[in-house]
Amino acid sequence: MVRQQRIEDIDFSASLSEVWRVLTDKEREVLRNNAYIQRFKRNELIYCEGDEPREMMCLLKGKVKIYKDGVGGRSQIIRMIKPIQYFGYRANFAGEKYLTNASAFEASTVCMIPMTIVTDFIMTNPQLAMFFIRQLSTDLGISDERTVNLTQKHIRGRLAESLIFLKDSYGLEEDGATLSIYLAREDLANLSNMTTSNAIRTLSTFVAEHIIAIDGRKIKLIDEDRLRKISRLG
Repeated sequence: MVRQQRIEDIDFSASLSEVWRVLTDKEREVLRNNAYIQRFKRNELIYCEGDEPREMMCLLKGKVKIYKDGVGGRSQIIRMIKPIQYFGYRANFAGEKYLTNASAFEASTVCMIPMTIVTDFIMTNPQLAMFFIRQLSTDLGISDERTVNLTQKHIRGRLAESLIFLKDSYGLEEDGATLSIYLAREDLANLSNMTTSNAIRTLSTFVAEHIIAIDGRKIKLIDEDRLRKISRLG
């Protein structure tokens, strides 16, 4: 069962600072009265392919993966969402249903903002309109680059790129080396556009070459410079 919470119970201005600072006082009040908080358990679906896009979402806490089911039951992770990032609004702007799925990679807290409210704001607030233009343009650039990398790089380059992406997105633990996100081998493979068996073999190769170390789902970066070189050369 989805757990909901009134928006007044959180520090709204801090949590949604990017959007909050370009809104007028009246718009902020409307947002307070209409947005709400939902909490999702690990692996719980947030939305499904084919759903009507009714809300813009902002991840407040946790990690979310955007993915698409492909041929033969394989999934492709399109991107990973981190706090504080907005997602789930593109389909509404395009006038179509969701083309992807979103699920909580770990226990996550999401602010849900009705798209009817967002659309009304955009019609009268050019600063908010520019915010979304920048967001969509940035996402398109990342998507274009990722498409080329996942189709032209060799397996080693793709996996190295994914590990660097996870490090840059979610950071490291207190030891300054261990990724602060623990992925199953299948998820890492889906992020890197390869089979799970290839991901496992390539990880083992990186371990043998003293580039990384593995403890269960924990991955420690031992030689980040070399990992970045492998990613760059593909």
